[in-house]
Amino acid sequence: MNAVTPDWMRKGYSVGAMRKLALASLPRPVFDFADGGAEDERTLRRNECAFDDVDLLPQPLRGAATRDLSVTLFGKRLSLPVIIGPTGLAGLFWPDGECCGARAAQAAGTAYCLSHGSVCTLETLAGTGVTPRWMQVFIYRDRAFTRELVERAATANYDALVLTIDNQVLGSRERNIRNGFTIPPRLDFMSLAAMATKGHWLWRMRNELRHITFGNYVRPGETAEIGKLAGRMSSLLDPSMSWDDVDMVRKLWSGPFILKGVLSPAEADMARRRGVDGIIVSNHGGRQLDGAAASFDVLPHIVDAVASEMPILLDGGVRRGGDVVKALALGATACLIGRPQLWGLAVAGEAGVAHVLDIYRSEIDRVMTLCGLTSIADINRDLLFRRNLPD
Repeated sequence: MNAVTPDWMRKGYSVGAMRKLALASLPRPVFDFADGGAEDERTLRRNECAFDDVDLLPQPLRGAATRDLSVTLFGKRLSLPVIIGPTGLAGLFWPDGECCGARAAQAAGTAYCLSHGSVCTLETLAGTGVTPRWMQVFIYRDRAFTRELVERAATANYDALVLTIDNQVLGSRERNIRNGFTIPPRLDFMSLAAMATKGHWLWRMRNELRHITFGNYVRPGETAEIGKLAGRMSSLLDPSMSWDDVDMVRKLWSGPFILKGVLSPAEADMARRRGVDGIIVSNHGGRQLDGAAASFDVLPHIVDAVASEMPILLDGGVRRGGDVVKALALGATACLIGRPQLWGLAVAGEAGVAHVLDIYRSEIDRVMTLCGLTSIADINRDLLFRRNLPD
């Protein structure tokens, strides 16, 4: 860094430091909307600390004068094994937040997954030309709406479809309850007074707050009022969804088809047998079922269940480049990040997301150098000190 390096970039030297900057930048209810988890947040905390239970065994004398961080996933070369995962309402953190994050991902040479609950429409993001771009969908009570979103993603030439399955009902996110957080944010006198303490956020969002909506849920001729759309989204969630619905989506979608929210090895094996192309080991960032297993804890069991027959991705608690390397050593192809990209958005928009991705790149490269690894292909379980891993 040099004399013209922005102050936020100097202070945002790690993902954890970017989180602190985001906390300082955002109204607390908005920060907690992204940062919080379900109920007592045990799963949220375990997602992060699970990485502490496995150590690295470097072999520096193998030599790693140059390192190649690239991976190939579904026929696309990514310059690093970190993908931006789906996060709803990114446009609440920075104007045009989804497109900012997608442009940063493309510039970094990696993929971006658009949330079903994005502020912009999936067609708007596609209009940026950003690629690789993935689209997240749910199984809804109105199966015709599920089919509609899948078909819209196909028409808009998305590169992959991500079906999230751990959303049968909304998790109880108690920070939102305590904060009185609503969608859209309340704009009464008291709320505006609280927001005024975060002047930079309020100023940049001054033209956005009254118009934030769930773009993909607005139907022709309907109002875009976000409160009504949020209620509609909640009512569409369906606890009765089953493997038959996965089969339906598989038949509709001809490209790479990824199942997100898998924690059971048996379910992973079933996905493989039903023609799913990839799995994201995830507990929704600890935002749904509190007490669910940490993604990193179950990763090796899921990898063993499906052998090498499909890519396995990890989502949840990835805060360091070393975490990425540990996940890859257990058999993951790449990791997804959610909250960290929102922290980057909150601090500096597209530049903030780019900086977060640069942090991961730099840390992964440093870990590989110190461990004597020249390519991602060199990373395997021999790199790990096996405290709690299966034989």
